[in-house]
Amino acid sequence: MSESETNERRSGAGATADDDRRVTALRARAAELLVDMYGQAATFRDDQLEAIIELVLERRRELLVKRTGWGKSLVYFLATKLLREAGGGITLVISPLLSLMRNQIEMAQALGLRACTINSSNQDKWPEVRRQLESGQCDILLVAPERLANEEFLNEILPSIAGGIGLLVVDEAHCISDWGHDFRPDYRRIVRIVQLLPKNVPMLATTATANARVVQDIADQLGPDLSIRRGALARPSLRLQTIKLEDQAERLAWLAQHLNDLPGTGIIYCLTIRDCEMVARWLSAKGIDARSYHGEMDNAERQAVEQELLENRVKAVVATIALGMGFDKPDLGFVVHFQRPGSVVAYYQQVGRAGRAVDEAFAVLLNGREDDEIQQYFIETAFPSKALMQEVLAAIEATDSITLDGLMQQMNVQTGKLLQCLQFLQLEGAVLKQGTQYVRSLNPWTYDEAEAAAITALRGTELTRMHDYVETADCSMEFVAKELDDPEAAPCGRCANCNGNLVSPDVDQGLVREAVAFLRRSSIPFEPRKRWPTGVVAGWQGNIPPGLRNEPGRALCVWEDAGWGRLVKRAKYDENRVSDELLEAAAALIRDDWNPQPRPEWLTIIPSTETPDLLRDFGRRLAERLEIPFREALRKTRPGQAQKSMKNSHQQLSNVWDAFEVVPDQVIRVPALLVDDVMNSGWSLTVAGRYLREAGVSAVHPFVLAKAHS
Repeated sequence: MSESETNERRSGAGATADDDRRVTALRARAAELLVDMYGQAATFRDDQLEAIIELVLERRRELLVKRTGWGKSLVYFLATKLLREAGGGITLVISPLLSLMRNQIEMAQALGLRACTINSSNQDKWPEVRRQLESGQCDILLVAPERLANEEFLNEILPSIAGGIGLLVVDEAHCISDWGHDFRPDYRRIVRIVQLLPKNVPMLATTATANARVVQDIADQLGPDLSIRRGALARPSLRLQTIKLEDQAERLAWLAQHLNDLPGTGIIYCLTIRDCEMVARWLSAKGIDARSYHGEMDNAERQAVEQELLENRVKAVVATIALGMGFDKPDLGFVVHFQRPGSVVAYYQQVGRAGRAVDEAFAVLLNGREDDEIQQYFIETAFPSKALMQEVLAAIEATDSITLDGLMQQMNVQTGKLLQCLQFLQLEGAVLKQGTQYVRSLNPWTYDEAEAAAITALRGTELTRMHDYVETADCSMEFVAKELDDPEAAPCGRCANCNGNLVSPDVDQGLVREAVAFLRRSSIPFEPRKRWPTGVVAGWQGNIPPGLRNEPGRALCVWEDAGWGRLVKRAKYDENRVSDELLEAAAALIRDDWNPQPRPEWLTIIPSTETPDLLRDFGRRLAERLEIPFREALRKTRPGQAQKSMKNSHQQLSNVWDAFEVVPDQVIRVPALLVDDVMNSGWSLTVAGRYLREAGVSAVHPFVLAKAHS
């Protein structure tokens, strides 16, 4: 809705001179606040002030679909300030990421707003936050959508807020739509909050990455009275380029050769945690200051890396999408993708981190042979199958109540997939969670096969469109804008397809050879298992005592990776023998790079049903290279199933806990190297290590040729 349309509506029936005075006063106060934040030269962008007026004076419910960096958060912060000055309640912001919350809190404080948050990283501060809410000392409360699943938060904390909720903000609102590129099931819980809000409480939903279908889905869920403001989504400062480099070593070489040619500091996106860490190590080894960033890092580590990037103390942060939506560094100079995202819309959301307050920023998309395999996995696991949902529901129905551990003991299902099923069943009202117990509700439930199939098909189409983006000779920015149903999509005149290469696609072959050597030296450390799964084996409960625990271990590579992984696969499934090249690499890693302490004085292997000759031969040859004795100190007591077919810790431990026994006369009671070919879960090594420690071995160092993909 344009400013003229808004003014025309106000000047119609029912408008009064008082209304005009209120609008004039609010405009003046909003302008004062903007100047306080950004200085005398600051002015509102198109639609910002009108959106604020509609929220504050008309108490409307709005959806803003505006490009990244347009200033959507400014709208709700200024609206909050104006509503609070008028005696209104606090603003509740539903925000998807901790990094985004931190940026929002800093921005709120710049306006003199008191912002607080309740999230998984600040549990020690929850009592103080609750006191602030109850005493009216908080203006903005930021929470993740997952918090809406917490009964204490819904039934005790929200009702205790002094003055109630004065404004509801749904940030990154595309997450509410399962048609969107970044669907978060817990966002569906927001609908309940919206339905409970009094009609005079305004609401603002914001996104930069919603096409027409997703916008309609958001509107269907948030209510028919939702006013929608769309704007042009193309970012004038962004310069887009695509470079095809199939092999990881080539892409690593390109980064080392060209990253310093890109302006300022930036983000390199990878699809997996392992690749983030690997790329950061490579760049550091080549003298480029880089840090990795992903969701498995603790909160303090992530904050430290964010701060280094914000203060330009690193050239690049190599990140998963954990450093994504809402991360605000206005002068970010570039975004490079080490691998392709799953959709053009997701790609635009990520490159939108760059170029917010600079005239020129670069977005370079690299491509690799592993990209489709990773994305296909994401597509196939996005929604649980009908059969699995029914199996989970039947297991719950068969009991009065059951815990997650109980379900894992009964079902050979990955923990994450099981939690996903439970999350969907809770959202659809089929299952209730009472403490740690899951119970079946009285509500009927049916699986919407048509919708699941349609969304899965859409994800496949999106992946195809990502391929089309890579291949197109037309304007890259126009292609992206059309995918977002931007009515103003047009050739940008700035991308590589419009103007020629922005950055050289050439790769120095000497650097490629260095990258191959680096990948072959990039062993994978792994920590020992430290806790037994609950209820699997009598007497094996709680923490694993240090005296029965393995030492930290090493893997030569990741299964099928570009270093040694493909040779490990060939050895296991084609040749049934570890090559001399692999053998020398393993020996060099153990002897020179790893050098485990206390030093292993003999070597034994995990007995294998699948490849017994391969492991026996490899263990004997490796022991010779390391100049230590080889002993077959463990033997199989029963066949068992392939450990890779076991999907969660309960099933994995059940499969191996009594599958070995010690051969007493083969044991040497000094530190040992325990060798396996491929590690899937780590439970075979854990159980075998326990038996060896019980037999008197003073330390057990696990080593595997390859670690399965995590």
